[in-house]
Amino acid sequence: MSALREANDGVTLTIKVVPRASKNHVAGIEGDALKVRLTAPPVEGKANVALIEFLAATLGVRRAQIEIVTGQTARHKVVRVRGVTARDVAAKLKLTD
Repeated sequence: MSALREANDGVTLTIKVVPRASKNHVAGIEGDALKVRLTAPPVEGKANVALIEFLAATLGVRRAQIEIVTGQTARHKVVRVRGVTARDVAAKLKLTD
C-alpha cells in the first residue's frame, strides 16, 4: 500500500484531509492516500492539530511521536509516526493490502 511506508524510525503516511466533516474517522484509501475526515475547520492550523490528536488516539501513541512532514497548509500531507511498525498502523487503522 503506497499510502503507508515503513521508515527507519517508524512509519510514513500519505494523508488526504477532509475538514469540516460530521465526525473524525478514516474514510478509506483514495488514490495513493489515506482519506481522513476531521470535524475541525482548515483555519489557523486547527485541522493539523485535530489530525495529530486523532492519529495519536487511534494509533495509541503520544502526540509528540507524530509529525507533519509536508503539507502544513495543504489537504494532502505526509505524516511521520515514530515508534510504530507499518503492520501495527495498518491493523489499528483497519487497512488491508
